[in-house]
Amino acid sequence: MLERPSATTQTEAADATRSERAATGIPGLDEILGGGLPTNRTYLIQGEPGAGKTTLGMQFLLEGARRGERGVYVALSESEEEIRDIAVSHGWDLEGIAIVELHASEENLEADSQYTFFHPSEIELSDTARTILEEVERVEPKRIVFDSLSEMRLLARDSLRYRRQLLSLKKYFAEIGCTVLLLDVHTSQRSAPRDEFKLETLAHGFLQLEQVTPEYGEQRRRLKVGKLRGLSYQEGYHDFRIVRGGLEVYPRLVAGEYAGRDEPEPLSSGLEALDRLTGSGLDRGGTTMFLGPAGVGKSTLAALFLRSALEAGERAAVFLFDEGVRNWRRRTKGLGLDFAPHLDSGALALRQVEPAALSPGEFADIVRRTVDEDGVTVVLLDSMNGYRYAMPEEDFLTLHLHELFAYLNQQGVVTLVVVAQHGFLGDAVEQPLHISYLADSVILLRYFEAFGQVRKAVSMIKKRMGDHERAIRELLLEPGRVDVGEELRDFLGILSGELQYRGGETPLLEGLTEGP
Repeated sequence: MLERPSATTQTEAADATRSERAATGIPGLDEILGGGLPTNRTYLIQGEPGAGKTTLGMQFLLEGARRGERGVYVALSESEEEIRDIAVSHGWDLEGIAIVELHASEENLEADSQYTFFHPSEIELSDTARTILEEVERVEPKRIVFDSLSEMRLLARDSLRYRRQLLSLKKYFAEIGCTVLLLDVHTSQRSAPRDEFKLETLAHGFLQLEQVTPEYGEQRRRLKVGKLRGLSYQEGYHDFRIVRGGLEVYPRLVAGEYAGRDEPEPLSSGLEALDRLTGSGLDRGGTTMFLGPAGVGKSTLAALFLRSALEAGERAAVFLFDEGVRNWRRRTKGLGLDFAPHLDSGALALRQVEPAALSPGEFADIVRRTVDEDGVTVVLLDSMNGYRYAMPEEDFLTLHLHELFAYLNQQGVVTLVVVAQHGFLGDAVEQPLHISYLADSVILLRYFEAFGQVRKAVSMIKKRMGDHERAIRELLLEPGRVDVGEELRDFLGILSGELQYRGGETPLLEGLTEGP
């Protein structure tokens, strides 16, 4: 006679079962789920047509096949040929995955009068279930995907019969140790399935996939975990995209989830006068904003700090939103800042970003990976204007930036942000992006007139940590030369933007064109 396991043994076995996870094969999604989906349970994947449900389901089966777990793909709305075409488009080999193609026969879809004792939906559902179970018994899979439930819902016609059938399948698959994904179409609130057909209460967990079409740019997709019983997961929306090879999911960046680093040494610019102005350099773990009108030298000053870090053996990354890589290299080289050796060595990553082609979540994920995986200590974003204007429909972009800057600061990264102001002189100079409160330091650049020439001035107007110089200095940019001059004590109007110089000529820097 077999002995009944003790309560303790049963509890330990249950805990072990709950701890087992079925990885989805999508790294970002597994990170959100805390390692994957608990095994031997049924999950609902909802989304609009084209949101990526089929791709997710196939990746789930492919990951199982890679781990030696057999899988079954139950195609209720597409043919096997169509499923294999999708696999070919992604470069996938479906070896080890059985495809069960099920379609309601024309005979069963005819009038109800053909059946004397049974409702036609009962016969159709029973035939469908029988075919599925026969294939399951033959393959003995560990993972099963149903695509999609909308066909079964049409066959059922009655919500009670439909739920009973799915409950029976759920119980059966749990008993034989299968992890099941149920793919279901969810369009909009108006055209969504009726409440009695909804399956969120039946599933152990469910994922919602959404897609948004902006007025300009590529279609954007996002997902959220609506429920995962008994386990914690990363809540909220997470951006993702469909590329060749499957889904790429970008977990929402939460700065508080990452351990901080303490980097006390400031970053020097390499110019003594500029370092005095900034109080011995820029703080590690701080965000510095370079603010001023177009052409005044914001990107060049940021490049000075970038070069200083690279020459000290650090790694850096530059993300260009307005200027092309070729023009950036040519312009900096013309000013005597040649980054070619650092690009060749791989110490500098230079990337031109198309903001209309990516979401804030994807961009944050790219930046995070350069820091975590490549050891980058200096990040330059040039400029935030192009990034912001390409996404006018992103209402929470400032919150995205807040989390991104907070994460970089915790990692001890020197974050350099270029923000262009509208206008050039006087009251016409306006700040289009009100994000200066996110910065730990602000370096302000302005044009001013002296002796019939338009000149440039630089000052530091904000620094949260440590002291800095309150003076205003002249900035000179010319071929092969970047220089910062002495204090301009007779320089008036810095806060109003109406800049005037009333002193003598001596403190001004001499350029290629001398004053009278």
